[in-house]
Amino acid sequence: LFLHDWDDEDCVTILKRCKEAVLRNGDKGGKVIVMDMVLDNQKIYEELSGIQLCNDVLMMAVSGKERTLTEWEKLFLAAGFTSYNITPILGSARSLIEVYP
Repeated sequence: LFLHDWDDEDCVTILKRCKEAVLRNGDKGGKVIVMDMVLDNQKIYEELSGIQLCNDVLMMAVSGKERTLTEWEKLFLAAGFTSYNITPILGSARSLIEVYP
C-alpha cells in the first residue's frame, strides 16, 4: 500500500477500511503493510535523487505528500490503529511500515 499520493483525509479513510478488512477476517495477528517514505527516518541517496524528483512531481499533481514520523503516527491513530513498526529499506528511499489494529 502506498499512501503518498493521497491527502491526509483520504489516507485515514483508506487505513480505516484496511483495518476493518483485517478485523473482519478475525485475524488478531493481522497487519497493514505500507511502503512509503518517512522523512525523519530516511536520507535520499544521490543515485535515487532523479527518480525521487520524478516521483515528487507526480505525487504533488494528485495532492499527495511525503510524511514525517509524527505525521504518519497521527494518521495511524486517527484511523484507529494501536501500534506500528517502521523498518528502513537499505538502498532505498522507502521504508516498510507495519501497522497493527
